[in-house]
Amino acid sequence: MNHPRAVAGLIIFLLFSVGNFTAVPQLRRKPQVTGGLCAHLIQSAGFPCTEHQTKTKDGFLLGLQRVSSRSTIVRGETGHPVLLIHGLFMAGDAWFMNSASQSLGFILADQGFDVWVGNVRGTRWSHGHVSLSVKNKEFWDWSWQELALYDLAEMIRYVNKITKAKIFVVGHSQGTIMSLAVFTKPDIVDMVKAAALLCPISYLDHITSDFVLRLVKIRLDEVILALGIHQLNFKSNMGTQIMDMMCDGHIHCDIWLSAITGKNCCFNDSRIDFYLEYEPNPSSSKNLHHLFQMIRKGSFAMYDYGMWKNLMRYKQPKPPVFDISQIPTSLPLWMGYGGNDALADVIDVQHTLKGLKSKPNLLYIEEYGHIDFLLSTRVKTDVYNDMIRFFNSVQKVSSFK
Repeated sequence: MNHPRAVAGLIIFLLFSVGNFTAVPQLRRKPQVTGGLCAHLIQSAGFPCTEHQTKTKDGFLLGLQRVSSRSTIVRGETGHPVLLIHGLFMAGDAWFMNSASQSLGFILADQGFDVWVGNVRGTRWSHGHVSLSVKNKEFWDWSWQELALYDLAEMIRYVNKITKAKIFVVGHSQGTIMSLAVFTKPDIVDMVKAAALLCPISYLDHITSDFVLRLVKIRLDEVILALGIHQLNFKSNMGTQIMDMMCDGHIHCDIWLSAITGKNCCFNDSRIDFYLEYEPNPSSSKNLHHLFQMIRKGSFAMYDYGMWKNLMRYKQPKPPVFDISQIPTSLPLWMGYGGNDALADVIDVQHTLKGLKSKPNLLYIEEYGHIDFLLSTRVKTDVYNDMIRFFNSVQKVSSFK
């Protein structure tokens, strides 16, 4: 194997895979931001925002932000809590990348919802641990399994405790994997009032990206683990140089974006320089390996350590599956997905729907790709208005009970 080319190809894939969206010529390293997300992106837009922190059972310190409406009339009331869960290589800032009239975090706040922004471990706004440094390989010893069962579970507990109310959960891409996994746990799902899933993923064996499938076939995820690479950080000097090498003077990086995530009809590419000030965020190599396992095996299961380690950890030779039929029918679900999505493929979405006992409210947009559900210039009209109507209908039904 030609390792330099393989690693460069992997970097391109990683940067644009599940949940990520950036694509430009000449990716330059941006200055590291200091301070919290509230000060950097939310308060500057005129929205009241407070920083919160909670601790997972395995010691990670998670940052959350609470956002209120700009309107003093709406702000005087406490709306229903909504927890936003971002995708891979993103953080909570993903919900505020466009204008106040286009970004879901701002839209929900102005609609009177009590908006909570989640940030999973390892991202810029959740980069701490009670004892581990980011330089320790143990700090990066996790996949989306831990993000679901520890991070998302703790965020739900925290918001439920503060607000004393059941929560609306909104996830995009990897955020939907986490949500569907944790909703199989009765003690957690009991604190959730309803959920909206953008580009829902629990199965990945029908992705249509040839580029991703080639990387899976040659097992580049296993290569980087074998090389002792535990953190995937594209704000590093090496990551930036590789991206510059691949894009500068060669194929325009917009082509890579479409090749990986699917063609996005309405992506707001005029703000790419601004997006790059905040994205991409770090993740772990183990997390990528878990996602590639899903593609290879066609299952929605815990991390596969191999037969002997599985016996030690799970008391069985194969990793346990997340049985989405265990998600209670009493949990209202809304799902939005697109015909051009090369990651949350329509066949895999249908597989998820067949596994559920309930019948979610569905919104299908033929021309939408993976990124459009976050950064389309038409997303409020095309997607978010329908989602908000769903949440309002759930509240209305509850008020009559």
